[in-house]
Amino acid sequence: MGTVTATPFVPAEIKQGSLRRERRWALIGAYLALAVFVIFFMVPPFHMLMTSLKSSAEIADLSGNPWIVSRPTLQNYWELLTQGNYLIHFRNSVIVTVCTVIISMIISVMAAFALARMKFWGSATLATGVFLTYLVPETLLFIPMFQIIGSLGMYNNMWAMVLIFPTLTVPFCTWIMIGYFASIPKELDEAALIDGASHLQMLWKIFIPVALPGILAAMIFAFTVSWAAFIYPIAFLVSSDQMLLTVGIVSDLIRADTFQWGKIMAGALMAALPPLLVYAFLMDYYIAGLTAGATKG
Repeated sequence: MGTVTATPFVPAEIKQGSLRRERRWALIGAYLALAVFVIFFMVPPFHMLMTSLKSSAEIADLSGNPWIVSRPTLQNYWELLTQGNYLIHFRNSVIVTVCTVIISMIISVMAAFALARMKFWGSATLATGVFLTYLVPETLLFIPMFQIIGSLGMYNNMWAMVLIFPTLTVPFCTWIMIGYFASIPKELDEAALIDGASHLQMLWKIFIPVALPGILAAMIFAFTVSWAAFIYPIAFLVSSDQMLLTVGIVSDLIRADTFQWGKIMAGALMAALPPLLVYAFLMDYYIAGLTAGATKG
């Protein structure tokens, strides 16, 4: 006859106390990891800010503390905005980025709608192929792109970037929108078709308003890629008046072995301001668009 061992009775207060203690330590660990993450990623921008507020003489003085500004000055920012071609580079980047976003969204939204809702033979394979084109690195594409741009007579022309950048943005934007359109209930299609709506009317009046978070997520991605692109602009743009911001800062503020560090840091910080504002105000839509597109219903 077997013996029965009685488990000791643990009061509910002790159990709740241990759970609270475990949650407290988990919360402390999470905050410590977050603090390390924030410090690791905020040190470079902070150093850039400190350097941009220094004069050239203070930057050249190696005996000083690189993290402290003894005599803050806005001279670097003022000279960038009043001298040189920084504003021209900024204008070129804005024009190219806006055009790229518009072209990318027109193509990707229509392509995603066709691949996700207008089922035809090979649509799933074609959708996968569209995404796979995004995985091809720019370093393999810029040589044939160079030949194409040269044959079109658009070398050293910033409008060539308007033709090239969509090749980087359209595949991924289309993939995002395919997942989002596929998550929309099919009853909307059936109701619209019964009411006599065409596919373009369905897209414009039903799917675009419903899929607005996904469209915003794709727009933010296209904006980020085109604003921060470097390989194609440095390969295809030569004259300063045609350069974009990412290349113009490097070409105009670096002469041989002379680096104008104050202006470089000031220009980089001002160039990072538009993406920072976009993500600060639209981050919720970006996350909602990506997560909704990833869970197809």
